[in-house]
Amino acid sequence: MSFLELLVLSFGLSMDAFAVSICQGLAIQDKPIQHGMISGAYFGSFQALMPLIGYLLGHQFSHVISSVDHWIAFILLGIIGGNMIKESRDATACPLADYSPRGMIPLAVATSIDALVVGITLAFLHVNLVASVALIGIVTFIMCLIAVGIGYQFGSSIKSKSELLGGLILIAIGTKILIEHLLEHGF
Repeated sequence: MSFLELLVLSFGLSMDAFAVSICQGLAIQDKPIQHGMISGAYFGSFQALMPLIGYLLGHQFSHVISSVDHWIAFILLGIIGGNMIKESRDATACPLADYSPRGMIPLAVATSIDALVVGITLAFLHVNLVASVALIGIVTFIMCLIAVGIGYQFGSSIKSKSELLGGLILIAIGTKILIEHLLEHGF
């Protein structure tokens, strides 16, 4: 997987956290940078941790399912992307801005479950693990920092668009992985 593909994947994975961070920005009255840093730290950390866990799990079983790894990547990324597109239609779901660990950890876990599954996929693609999880975490941190500011300034009208874009990106990456494998190894 090239750096550009990993960067696009990182943006796609960050879209759930981006959408939640916009909602959080809607609910704050002041200090958008401070709140954005908190949001970015939680979401970025979990978005980096979950693919690491998924990678380690996937690596343990890679020898068993390496002949179908491209199909697994295609199906898992397609399901995650499809769910994100489906969620993009529900513009009313917007969590309150509770920046305490009690409020942030459940949100961070919920928005990073897809990153766990992507981590399993990364184990089959033989990527640089440290660079991959670092980039995913950094991109998510930056996107959440920006998103809180956007929510603080502009409102909820772009929440559904970010989830839709993230879903489309993940589906496109899964499709690309499948097509490349099929072209390389024949149908």
